[in-house]
Amino acid sequence: MRTRIHPESRPVVFRDRAADVAFLTRSTAHSPRTIEWEDGNTYPLIDVEISSASHPFYTRASRVVDTAGRVERFERRYGRVASIQR
Repeated sequence: MRTRIHPESRPVVFRDRAADVAFLTRSTAHSPRTIEWEDGNTYPLIDVEISSASHPFYTRASRVVDTAGRVERFERRYGRVASIQR
């Protein structure tokens, strides 16, 4: 590995705002915000919108899809004839 070409990797806390879960990992990301972790040390904090703790693929949670509303909107926009013809 060549020296001085790779970014510095350090411990960073990522907080999933959707699931209210935080985890400590190594990263090269920078953040002006900090948080005191369970071990008493202060680490940079990066808020993320979604992670494996809240993503439906990993949580196996199904989302309710409003297919009836979509069909009704389509029929209002293009008329009933458009949905019957193929």
